[in-house]
This record gives sequence, structure tokens and C-alpha cells, in this order.
Amino acid sequence: MTAPSRCLYPGSFDPVTFGHLDLIRRGIALFGDLTVAVAVNPSKSPVFTPEERVELLRDQLRGVATVQVTTFRGLVVEYCQRNGFNVILRGLRTVSDFEFEYQMALTNRSLAPGIETVFVMPNERYSYISSRLIKEVLEGGGDVSHFLPREIEEKLRAKLGKPRPAPLQPSAEPRP
Repeated sequence: MTAPSRCLYPGSFDPVTFGHLDLIRRGIALFGDLTVAVAVNPSKSPVFTPEERVELLRDQLRGVATVQVTTFRGLVVEYCQRNGFNVILRGLRTVSDFEFEYQMALTNRSLAPGIETVFVMPNERYSYISSRLIKEVLEGGGDVSHFLPREIEEKLRAKLGKPRPAPLQPSAEPRP
């Protein structure tokens, strides 16, 4: 008999997007229980601290009993081995994601052959969303409200010092 799958969805989640939340829903549908693990990487400069990212995720997942949220440092496969996970959930948005994720999955397999990587595609509405792109759009003064939950957008705007833009007013010029 095969042991039940224990699935880990690792990532930076800086910030949490509708794409991340969609993948979490898909992971729950596939595996039942899911652990979302926020990466702590001292070489990166995230907007939110690991603790803030955990809190943002927990706020969005409140009431979902089958999801746990935690942090991890170091290699994902080593975290999986120490904590009994045998599946890593990863999202694929584009072909360029595939190349990176494929390399990572094969590297992880060579380091820990008992841990499988499962790739899941998000809803097509979210297939082009990335945390990096959201931050760039927001920095440029753009509207990011359709990329992430409002509470997270407000916290991201506060962190980056970018207030919500005023709604566009109709032009006062007469039309032909």
C-alpha cells in the first residue's frame, strides 16, 4: 500500500496574489491537506517579512482547515525530508516557467528521489500574474486591484509608499 501524499507548496509569496490562492485551491482539490511554506531567503530583499507573508496567507485562508502555513529556510527538498512531505506543488504559468521549474524538479529529484514535484496550471485569468510584475505595475502607478486581494494591495501600497490612485474622471471637453 502506498503512503498518503503529504504536499508542500513552497514560494516567496511576496506579495500573495490571486494566482497563488488559485494554486492553493487546486492543491487542496488534489491532495486534501496542503502546507504552504514561505521561503526565508536572506539574499533577497522582499517587501514583506516572512512573518508578514505568513500572516497575509493565514488571513486569506482563514476557515480553510486543510491548509497550514509555515516558513522554511534552505533547500525545499531538505525541508520536505525533515518534515515528511513527499510532494512539492509548483505552478506553471508560462513556457519560461516550465524551463526553470523543470530544472529545479530534476535537481530536487536527484537530491531526494522519494519526493515528487507536481506541476499545476493556474486559471488562465492568472497565468500572467507574478509578484514581481505586480510590484512593478504598482511602482509605476498602475492599478493592481485585479491581481491580488484588496487587503494585500493596501498593505503593499503602504509598504511601498504608493497610495491608491484617484479614480479617473470623465473628460470635461465636449465630444464631437
